[in-house]
Amino acid sequence: MTISPSTLTNTNLPLSLFIRGKVRDTYDLGNLLLIVATDRISAFDSVLPCGIPNKGLVLNQLSAFWFEKTENLVPNHLIEVVNDVHCLDAYLPTESRFPYPSYLAGRSMIVKKAKRIPIECVVRGYLSGSAWAEYQQQGTVSNFSLPKGLQESQELPQPLFTPTTKAETGHDLPLSMDEMKELAGKALINKEIIGIIICGAACRAHRASNNGSISLDL
Repeated sequence: MTISPSTLTNTNLPLSLFIRGKVRDTYDLGNLLLIVATDRISAFDSVLPCGIPNKGLVLNQLSAFWFEKTENLVPNHLIEVVNDVHCLDAYLPTESRFPYPSYLAGRSMIVKKAKRIPIECVVRGYLSGSAWAEYQQQGTVSNFSLPKGLQESQELPQPLFTPTTKAETGHDLPLSMDEMKELAGKALINKEIIGIIICGAACRAHRASNNGSISLDL
């Protein structure tokens, strides 16, 4: 894994591009995908014109860490983190191999190809970001009424499950439970699934707290 002072905001690998998202570039490997986390910055659903050196590397390692820690709670798509670029030989036929750029190490992963449900499941533990903006205007967060007098970034009385759409472009929009069920199907959205989501978020928040960190939302 290489730590570099330079900023990676774009990739152009000689592979079939599956999708270029706000932060990640994803390449098609047949039944698998290669996901590369760049140093692009996405804030308020927009990509900023500059990046942060090694942001993608840290983001990728954090994602991999939590995929591995929660895989017994809920299965996920992770197959392997690319910490050594030569591991890519195992996923590419001989004729498709190329001189792998060193930046792939640490900031990319091989995952299973799966159908994505376009919902972002956010569990909020603190009153920050867009939640703070809504609270200031309406006294609510995703239509949950909150006590008066809370301060910015204050810990919430209890975790709030605040799902949104997962838009390819533009703004993610809040979703009600009925809208979630319409998008994902009633069989997938139930109290048990939401309980698992909140349990996973609580696990992450607890571990962060034990290490002197705070997870504002998960």
